[in-house]
Amino acid sequence: MAAANPWDRAAEPNAAGLLLDRFVASGLVTQEMLNISKKSASCFVNFSRLQQMTNIQAEIYQKNLEIELLRLEKDAADVIHPSFLAQKCNALQNMNNHLEAVLKEKRSLRQRLLKPMCQENLPIEAVYHRYMVHLLELAVTFIERLENHLETIRNIPHLDENLKKMSKALAKMDILVTETEELAENILKWQEQQKEVSSCIPKILAEENYLHKHDAIMPSLPFTSKVHIQTVNAK
Repeated sequence: MAAANPWDRAAEPNAAGLLLDRFVASGLVTQEMLNISKKSASCFVNFSRLQQMTNIQAEIYQKNLEIELLRLEKDAADVIHPSFLAQKCNALQNMNNHLEAVLKEKRSLRQRLLKPMCQENLPIEAVYHRYMVHLLELAVTFIERLENHLETIRNIPHLDENLKKMSKALAKMDILVTETEELAENILKWQEQQKEVSSCIPKILAEENYLHKHDAIMPSLPFTSKVHIQTVNAK
């Protein structure tokens, strides 16, 4: 509890209050001056606000630190959380038991691996049957494409030589294409010439028929006259 102000006239009467009453009665001090002196200084108000801000900043820093710790705990939960650690311990224990069983049956397993596995059935649990079907499909596909893959691997050292051969083959193909185009043009020209010749054949045949008829009409004319007529017809 704060101590009473000895200069406060409203408090219990004391020597300081009586002295102030005398000063007010004599006019040395006014009531307004006493009221101003009662007000708290602004510097003390700022000090209290600064203290409040410092306390709030410290609280914010503490909350941020707690949030960062929670984030670290979340990121490392799979390492430090007891439930995750228990799962990992169980997995390691199962693996350890499996390895112990393998070591115990090492001799029998070695003998079994030395024997050929032809025409033998391997026991597989029903849970893994669908995976085995998929695995067999992949194995068959791999075996079918194995020869192609091996051939591709064998051809890798000769890749540059094969590319050169392909470039030469493409150049020859370009030459053949050019020659084929020229041959096609020559064939088209020959076809046009054949059409012209075909169109001229009926005229030639008609002229020959006409000459034969004319010769049959005048068989008695002398040879010179016949030659002259043929010459005129030819013109």
